Amino acid sequence: MKFSKFNLTNYKSKFYEKNTLSDEAFEDKKHQVALEISKVGIWDWDIKTNKVTYSKESKEIIGYAADELKNTADAWNNKIHSDDKESYFSGFKSHLKGEIDFYENEYRIKCKNGSYKWILHKGKVVEHDHNGKPSRIIGTHTDITNLKSTEEKLNQNLHLITNQNKRLYNFTHIVSHNLKTHIGNFKNLLEFYDDAKSDDEKEDLIEHLRTISNSLTTTIVDLDDVISIKSKAQNNQIKERVYLYNCCNKIIDSLKSDKNKNEVTIHNALRQDEVILSNTSYLDSIFHNLISNGIKYADPNKNSQIIIQSIHDKDSIKILISDNGIGIDLNKFKDQIFEMYQTFHGTDRKDSRGVGLYITKTQVEALNGTIEIESELGKGTAFTITFKKQRR
Repeated sequence: MKFSKFNLTNYKSKFYEKNTLSDEAFEDKKHQVALEISKVGIWDWDIKTNKVTYSKESKEIIGYAADELKNTADAWNNKIHSDDKESYFSGFKSHLKGEIDFYENEYRIKCKNGSYKWILHKGKVVEHDHNGKPSRIIGTHTDITNLKSTEEKLNQNLHLITNQNKRLYNFTHIVSHNLKTHIGNFKNLLEFYDDAKSDDEKEDLIEHLRTISNSLTTTIVDLDDVISIKSKAQNNQIKERVYLYNCCNKIIDSLKSDKNKNEVTIHNALRQDEVILSNTSYLDSIFHNLISNGIKYADPNKNSQIIIQSIHDKDSIKILISDNGIGIDLNKFKDQIFEMYQTFHGTDRKDSRGVGLYITKTQVEALNGTIEIESELGKGTAFTITFKKQRR
């Protein structure tokens, strides 16, 4: 059997001709597929007709179906967050005036479900009328919500690291300064001892050496306490169930002789059923430092009182410890309140080492909380400790 001659090289079926795109159409198709894959929305504004066409992807970004969003500028613009509208319209007007080559802005927009997303909005004039005025603009919408969230977390982490580095620098400075001071005192006294002429003079210098030795020991204990707190925080040893009322009552009982001596009345107004996930020893120390401060700096000319209470909201619990004592001049000492070896009351007390509030703040932060102070000379002081509520 003979077959007819058939040249495959030059053969094109009707199906092939029907489904093959021209080069220009193929390029358009590539761009369309690329936009669909990247989920970038397209908008096209015909200024003469004031009609705006939004692509399927633009509508999907804010939760609308292809037939749900009107082809008007207001359909999109009215959903922009009120705080972002000024910069949005300002930049757009600058581009229309030819002041900037293309328009780009980041803003929040309200989605169909009521939530907000961050949008990167770009646009450029592509046609002008016979008077040279813009007649058509084309642009894109890109959902950058996740990027913004990551950026916010990075900024928070940067802020946290910056603060930690600052505290570490201050802590290192404190360690260096105090140890150098003690070492210098030891060196000077030993030189005086070598030059001493009598036994009485040497005995006197030995007493001074004992005093410096005790002071150095106290400093080392203070620094060790801070390091221990930070170590426990890093190891996450803060997950105990603590009843705040009982914890506070225990501290009040331990300070009974001090409060009676200073004639201070202490009111524990915490609810007996209040429980937080925390660290018992840290909370004991926090309550002890703040309540004992209220006793220590009571105003002898008043019926002195300390009140411990709490305030709840949806996400947090605030513990308030307030007194009507002598108070602190925050205008003068606000930035030093929680620093180490700082005292503010001007009472020249030998038991005021300026360590308590630094330790307290370190412990509160180890428990993922914050502490704030309000105070006024002659009126009293109030500390507010805030902890986020946790599921138990």
